[in-house]
Amino acid sequence: MAVVTSKRTVQQQARSRQRWSHEARYNFLWGLFFTSPAIIGLLWFTAYPLITSFYYSFTSNSMFDHSNWIGLTNYTDLFTDSTWWLSLYNTVYLLIFVVPLGILVALGLALLLNAKVPGQAIYRTIFYIPSIVPVVAAAVVWSYVFNPQFGILNNMLGIFGIPGPGWLSSPTAAKPALIILALWGTGNLMIILLAGLQDVPQDLLDAAKVDGAGSWSRFRNVTFPFLTPHLLFALVTSLIAGFQYFAPVYVLTNGQGDPAGSTLIAPLYLYQNAFRFFKVGYASAMGWVLFIIILVCTLLVFRFVGRRVYYGGA
Repeated sequence: MAVVTSKRTVQQQARSRQRWSHEARYNFLWGLFFTSPAIIGLLWFTAYPLITSFYYSFTSNSMFDHSNWIGLTNYTDLFTDSTWWLSLYNTVYLLIFVVPLGILVALGLALLLNAKVPGQAIYRTIFYIPSIVPVVAAAVVWSYVFNPQFGILNNMLGIFGIPGPGWLSSPTAAKPALIILALWGTGNLMIILLAGLQDVPQDLLDAAKVDGAGSWSRFRNVTFPFLTPHLLFALVTSLIAGFQYFAPVYVLTNGQGDPAGSTLIAPLYLYQNAFRFFKVGYASAMGWVLFIIILVCTLLVFRFVGRRVYYGGA
């Protein structure tokens, strides 16, 4: 009797699994149907260009001629391309200043906007607006700001008796102009750090204040540790975005990287090779080299900075 009961139980479980598997299959097919536009877009606009660019990086593809397999020639040519090294130097130069200054400015603004003052929401909106302005529109506006004769920046410097440089026409002032423009759009990091500041436990701050800790001591010993995950995120995303900095430079220099190549950064040089000189294979190799550089830098950040991040005792 027990054997018959167990057999019935096994059969019922088998039917249940079959029924559920049929229902799961049905739901899975409908899920695929509704997500198919996103899946097709991901495959067509992301996966396919990625695979194609990797193949083209080993060919002499020039957009108009048949591509020939040339192996690692494009990659070896990069090592002897002085313009490529110049573009990398300009990119790293901007990163050295933009990444830390951008995080500091965003942190300073977040600290100011975290203060309990009347009209707090209005101030937060004002400081965030530059981040939602289209990049091209912002670059066009800043091209007038940097105008050496009529720009507001040089006019403000003139009030203090400081002769303003020809920002976008001077090899020494062009990079600082790009740095200023990059710092203008730190609103996204500001919001992230502001959210981190609001996650700091208020009871810990109150306890530190009762113990006699000053403002700086409370920030260094209480607030800053809780901010480290947000700062790590800001560092990694700023680093990746810095290597992909393109649109403002293209607009301000008309895609030339002038003056004297001082603003010719790696993404702009890649664009020139792909869509001006039509060296698609060579540009693809640049793209993959940039990807490797970004990957290595990101891994180094996680290796040396990530281990010092405090996750709230988790």
